[in-house]
Amino acid sequence: MSTPAAFLDRLNATARLSEDGLARRMTQWPDVPARLKDAVSHGSLGGGKRLRPFLVVETAALFGVTAERALPAALALECIHCYSLVHDDLPAMDDDALRRGRPTVHIAYDEATAILAGDALLTFAFEILAGEETDTDPAVRCALVAALARTSGAAGMVGGQLLDLAAEGRYADDGKPLALPLDDILHLQAMKTGALFRFAVEAGGRLGRASASELAALDAYARLFGQAFQVADDLLDAEGDAATVGKATGKDAGAGKATLVGILGIAGARARLDDLVSRAKTALDPFGTRADILRAGVDFVAARQS
Repeated sequence: MSTPAAFLDRLNATARLSEDGLARRMTQWPDVPARLKDAVSHGSLGGGKRLRPFLVVETAALFGVTAERALPAALALECIHCYSLVHDDLPAMDDDALRRGRPTVHIAYDEATAILAGDALLTFAFEILAGEETDTDPAVRCALVAALARTSGAAGMVGGQLLDLAAEGRYADDGKPLALPLDDILHLQAMKTGALFRFAVEAGGRLGRASASELAALDAYARLFGQAFQVADDLLDAEGDAATVGKATGKDAGAGKATLVGILGIAGARARLDDLVSRAKTALDPFGTRADILRAGVDFVAARQS
């Protein structure tokens, strides 16, 4: 079994590898205006757990792929994640002033620069992913590009963000928030949050030439991982401290946003989280003890405080 200390060592190693890899690529970025490069760096470097790169790297490791070989796909995914945070924080969306314990990009710079920084990260992701360094087989690179476009686009993360925004501010005549049905909440969360976790394990599997049945098992794990991550995130928003979490808390309730905590209550959400963790671990049974680090990953997201 992977111990908590061993897991954190691996997570931190991937975070350092990702940070260094992104920073190195940005220093080699030609002809980019200095202000834009600074804003992109502010929005993507200097913090974050790098969970998505971790999932790419550790899934690839199941099939004997080194972290260095898996890194380009991991960095492409992290660029997408960081772009989404930069745009989500904008006043027209979640209107957040704090991210990872420091001012958000539009606060540190301005809204227009933040929009462009997000755009730059989005396009940089596909520049990295399409490069030969990602995989020597063009068919694998094409499959990864298509998968990332699908999971981050209108039928994935972007569509989920729209549904999330549309669910805010729904109130009954008595002033109480109108909660979305549970199935609708799960659907929007699977799109907004879960889709990129699914890409992470698909990328690792494809780099390792996983079979169809292995990819299916990994996808089942990622779906449950994403749900667990979101329940834990909702609990942090309801109970967490902004200084510890690194971003504003209590915003979901204030915005009338639909969450599982709002429907199930704190105790019900925690019970659901425990069930999701157990099922995610079981989904990895085809890989035996080789997948213990991924099992530890879902324990980590369930217990996280930031």
